[in-house]
Amino acid sequence: MKLYRFLTGSDDSGFCHKVTAALNKGWALHGSPTYAFDAASGTMRCGQAVVKEVEGKDYAPEMKLGEQ
Repeated sequence: MKLYRFLTGSDDSGFCHKVTAALNKGWALHGSPTYAFDAASGTMRCGQAVVKEVEGKDYAPEMKLGEQ
């Protein structure tokens, strides 16, 4: 099965660590990162899509994607 996640966070090292952790768990970057101003909080926000192939499992909507 192929999985997709969209990681988001504030523009700080925490976001970089979140993406790095996903990469080290077998996820791969998908597309370009996004960067936008969040007017409600007055901060910059980042986003990055990641994908992963998992053999021997079938997708189910209740599965926690980050744990695969």
